[in-house]
Amino acid sequence: MLRRDVLKALAALAAIPAAAMAADTPLQTGTPVPFNDQTVRQRARALAAGDYTPRPTIPDEWQNISYDQYRKIWFDARNALWENTERPQRLDVFPPGLYYPQAVEVNIVEEGTASPLVFDLNVFDRSDKFPDLPLNDHMGYSGLRLRADLMGSGIHTEYAVFQGASYFRGIGAGETYGLSARGLALKTGDPMGEEFPDFVAFWIETPNPSDKSVTLHALMDSPSCTGAFRFEITHGDVMDMEVEATIFARTELAHVGIAPLTSMFLFDATDRARFSDFRPNVHDSDGLLIHNGAGEVIWRPLSNPQSLQISAFGDKNPKGFGLMQRKREFGDYNDLEALYHNRPSVWITPRGDWGEGSVTLVEIPADLEIYDNIVAYWRPSAPIQGGDEHEMRYRLQWGADPSPTMPSLLPVHRTAMGGRPEGGLLMVIDFENGVVLPDDLDEVDIVLRSSHGTTTPGILQRNPETNGPRLAFTFDPQDARFSEFRVQLRTAGQTISEVWLYRWTKTG
Repeated sequence: MLRRDVLKALAALAAIPAAAMAADTPLQTGTPVPFNDQTVRQRARALAAGDYTPRPTIPDEWQNISYDQYRKIWFDARNALWENTERPQRLDVFPPGLYYPQAVEVNIVEEGTASPLVFDLNVFDRSDKFPDLPLNDHMGYSGLRLRADLMGSGIHTEYAVFQGASYFRGIGAGETYGLSARGLALKTGDPMGEEFPDFVAFWIETPNPSDKSVTLHALMDSPSCTGAFRFEITHGDVMDMEVEATIFARTELAHVGIAPLTSMFLFDATDRARFSDFRPNVHDSDGLLIHNGAGEVIWRPLSNPQSLQISAFGDKNPKGFGLMQRKREFGDYNDLEALYHNRPSVWITPRGDWGEGSVTLVEIPADLEIYDNIVAYWRPSAPIQGGDEHEMRYRLQWGADPSPTMPSLLPVHRTAMGGRPEGGLLMVIDFENGVVLPDDLDEVDIVLRSSHGTTTPGILQRNPETNGPRLAFTFDPQDARFSEFRVQLRTAGQTISEVWLYRWTKTG
């Protein structure tokens, strides 16, 4: 799938260091043209008024290189835009080729004009294993990377990448790249196949030396729609993106995903027996967290199903949602290379009235950790009609736990499952400790429901490691092929925990 190929390449490029041998060849710009805050919207609206036209491609020889060959060319950071200046940002570019057969237009905005970056192969360093390839008039860069002094050391390190379709990624200071976001998701999980819109052009505003943020504009295009995006990006321990976008529909968008997130989940303690692996967990995210419009806080552990699984959580004006990585200790993964414990969670806060719709979770079967198999997004109830313009605003935060603190609720800490010798499945849910938890657990009421099969009454005990409550119960599926679970803790009629939701499906 395109999603998988794009992120495999991103992971490889993010790990490649700059070389010290290449000659300095700073990024150069071309002829400037006027630019204002309506330029990208006007261009997107004009594109949507006509038929979709695919962009021209680079030479076939560039598209046919191997993955290993593509890793033998990389940007020399000494050639970055704004290098050796007092400006707080550095901008790098990525080479075309392999997963990226079409160039992306990159423009630099300053004093009311936009100047395009001119393609120059000499800004890259190459090993002797990189082949000699022909150039054509459609050569260009495939994306961009932002760097800043995240740690106060005087060294500019990366914190955001925009490359491949409409994918982009971010990290808080000191973190490792993990899940990705996208400009828009179309037809995710549909039988006719998914449509992947492209960011075809970027405009980055030149920052002043005192600026804490940088502004990036993006033009999106696809057979079904176009889009004009504005990102205000602020790096830090939690990396912050304020997103404003307008979608211009060419055709009816019946299945559209707003603020989509894409991640990887291979296994955890709920399905450990399926994988022969020395690591206890392998995932970029372990759960979907939702603060819905009714005031509930929902935790849905992720799964790696054996067939496509789509869950929709109906809502009106959600307060927020995100894919979270709650396991933050090295021992949770025991992986010296992937560093899954250091990967960010992402929290989305809607701006304005999002109306009725559903937070949608798509879980795709996967047998290797290189494949992104989790997608989460907001799906409006009403389709976007052809010819309509749909505005959306939201905040994206990337960090260890960027979701709002809820001291009145006990978060879910861990979920584990396993078979019992006498039959059935033992389900164990650990909640964090908190001020709302009574000293006497007998005062806590367990609300436990399943849609199919039978469950034993839950047993609540204190976990000596976390001092929080552990709930355990046995589930007998009987003849059921699946069952939906809902668990919550209450005391004196008041909710004291997140809502734990889970979909069990029969294997084999």
